[in-house]
Amino acid sequence: MLFHVRMDVKIPHDLDPRQRTEIVAREKAYSQELQRSGKWPHIWRIVGEYSNISIFDVESNDELHEIISGLPLFPYMDIRVTPLATHPSDVKAGDR
Repeated sequence: MLFHVRMDVKIPHDLDPRQRTEIVAREKAYSQELQRSGKWPHIWRIVGEYSNISIFDVESNDELHEIISGLPLFPYMDIRVTPLATHPSDVKAGDR
């Protein structure tokens, strides 16, 4: 199942700088592990924002929820999830 996910990060300005550095490092390691596994095949930064657009390829809604809620920055995020389906005009749809 494919999902389009927008994540807007809002880390409090008064968060201890060391704690911020540690959380961001854990977030990077966790997200890169998911990317290598194929569960998070695409991630793009939104220019001028501390936000990203990502594509997740997971087995279920529950798996996506588990992955997203496991993000170290999850408590500081606004997240919007959109399920995706194959478009009938997609010339590459037959490749899947």
